[in-house]
Amino acid sequence: MELVSGNISLRPLRESDAPRLAELANNEKIGRNLRDGFPFPYTIEDASDFIRHFMHHSSFFAIEFKGEHVGNISLSPCENVYRRTAEIGYFLGEPYWNKGIMTAAVNLITDYGFRVLGFARIHTGVYEYNTASQKVLEKCGYTKEGIFRKSVFKEGQLWDEVRYAKINPELEQGSGTKDTQVAGNG
Repeated sequence: MELVSGNISLRPLRESDAPRLAELANNEKIGRNLRDGFPFPYTIEDASDFIRHFMHHSSFFAIEFKGEHVGNISLSPCENVYRRTAEIGYFLGEPYWNKGIMTAAVNLITDYGFRVLGFARIHTGVYEYNTASQKVLEKCGYTKEGIFRKSVFKEGQLWDEVRYAKINPELEQGSGTKDTQVAGNG
């Protein structure tokens, strides 16, 4: 599956992406905006392990700009009572910042998550100092839902996390869907 908007496309990860992924991700400025599972320095082994783990998932993509791999984006389905929700995550190589690439990629994967995967809600948390990511989400119609005060421990200190979400527009228009259950509460 490939998703395309102009000169931006989202495509499945490939094993051959490992050298490029390592090159893009081995940047302290990127790592500081992501969870600690994203290592720095970021090696080719890290890239290969990541790709092997996620290349067969239907909602993990390489972002391409004019045919060149420039970052990654994903939707991670939530579980249990949150099964109609996904968490969006992404990163973009520094040479490609401020070009509208991530805005296009977020719009593409959000639309895919709603129309194809059937999610009712997509959300994420952004560290308070990552104002560029906050602006991307706002441009894409995500709503700031709240601030989790001093909830993130990164770089030796506590930071606020700003929570954003977007609801499937079909639900916003009142044409929501219901899951039917026979009995029980959990």
